[in-house]
Amino acid sequence: MEERERHIIYDAIFTISEAKEKAPELKGVPTGVTGLDDLFYVVEWKGKKPHRKSLGGIPLGCVANLTGMPDTGKSLMAEQFTIKQASLGEPVCFVTVETPASYLSVGLEQRAKAMGVDFKEIEEKIIILDAASYARLREDMPTLLDTLAHIYRTYKVHRTVIDSVTGLYEAREMLARSIVRALYTFCKKWYQTALFISQKRSSHEELSAEAAGGYAVGHIVDCSMVLSKELILSARAAQLYKVEVGEIVRLFRIDGCRMCGHDTRIHLMDITELGLVKIGPPLVEVLKAKGENK
Repeated sequence: MEERERHIIYDAIFTISEAKEKAPELKGVPTGVTGLDDLFYVVEWKGKKPHRKSLGGIPLGCVANLTGMPDTGKSLMAEQFTIKQASLGEPVCFVTVETPASYLSVGLEQRAKAMGVDFKEIEEKIIILDAASYARLREDMPTLLDTLAHIYRTYKVHRTVIDSVTGLYEAREMLARSIVRALYTFCKKWYQTALFISQKRSSHEELSAEAAGGYAVGHIVDCSMVLSKELILSARAAQLYKVEVGEIVRLFRIDGCRMCGHDTRIHLMDITELGLVKIGPPLVEVLKAKGENK
């Protein structure tokens, strides 16, 4: 039997000190979503006691998956993140897979107005890659990555939003893992802090992170955030949530984050009349207060 030739990838071998030199600073990247940034934290030691310290955003260099059913606020959160970062002077690449660029620009302008940001002062900081209008960007990964690399070099971008990654593997979910892995690795190579929006299947549990291709997304990215909604149809549920029958209750949770500590509880969530997502108190605290007021 012929002996296999050995191949050793020396560039893939690191000591801890060598690896740490390449790691980004552990600090928060503000999302523009009220109530979200303080749900990420680091632990500091004071004497022999650990204390939480808010990170003030998602971790720098994090590739986060934002998943949920339709009309749960995913795209709104993506737009809020884009506006917030642009207002802080950070160029943002928004890869739009679902909505043509012209329509997305109108949505971003409306989100800026709702957030109190002068859109004219930030519009040059937002670079839209219109994969919705150009099938080759959706269907040919090398072309998409080459175009992204051009944007990163030209506009000095370190913030990326893809809405949605699910749209990049429509009708070919067998390729979902390889597509998400390629995007994740690419964003890491270019030191991007990124939001990947993914679409949940209706057959999956509302507050699970599994989506269409969800196993691929959730197992590869650094962080998953889950948005859900519940239509209140019974008097018991209405009494539980303190709403009227027929209203919608929105919920949010962080399913995991491997880069820092995070709140693990389910939180109430709201979408305001201006189209802004806000993360509210933990559900357990709301239900506890209700019990105490009986």
